[in-house]
Amino acid sequence: MSQIVSTVFVVDDDESVREALRSLIRSVGLPVKTFASAPEFLQNYPSGAPGCLVLDVRMPGISGLDLQRQLIEANIRLPIIFITAHADVPMSVGAMKAGAIEFLTKPFRDQELMDAIQNALDRDSVTRAQEAEISELRSRYDSLTPREQEVCGLVVAGLLNKQIAAQLGISEVTTKLHRHQVMQKMRANSLADLVRMAQKLGVPA
Repeated sequence: MSQIVSTVFVVDDDESVREALRSLIRSVGLPVKTFASAPEFLQNYPSGAPGCLVLDVRMPGISGLDLQRQLIEANIRLPIIFITAHADVPMSVGAMKAGAIEFLTKPFRDQELMDAIQNALDRDSVTRAQEAEISELRSRYDSLTPREQEVCGLVVAGLLNKQIAAQLGISEVTTKLHRHQVMQKMRANSLADLVRMAQKLGVPA
């Protein structure tokens, strides 16, 4: 399986800033794409592409904060690093509360930005891995029959086979068969493993 390459997306209306950031980010071997405005970024961002966004706060038209809101509404969870020459406390607090990774005031040190970018890329990688795991677990759970899902919930609740059988009005032998199917389809190696999967999926016990 090929490794997914993360890209640093830069949105800033100042061409000199874009070029300086492009040069800096490329110097450490990271792929980078730059955009002069929020609409240009929205039109060209490959849906679901991994990476992070280095975003100027104050831009003509759609501001950086407006773009952040639009991305949240579109369920695009790209980690954002804000850069600005006109920061104020309420603005930075609002951006961070909305999920921004960092809020850097120009001029900032190159290392400050690169540390923030690495942090953002690491966070994006972890989030995507977690989402992929949940998606796979959901697919496995959806492959269970309605009866197997019932049994799964009772198993993770800690009920014994005879208790499950009594509650569902089936034989203990049938319960064991359903339980075996649940473990096999969920690819759970143990009860603890199944409980962990159920917790991640929010399966009601």
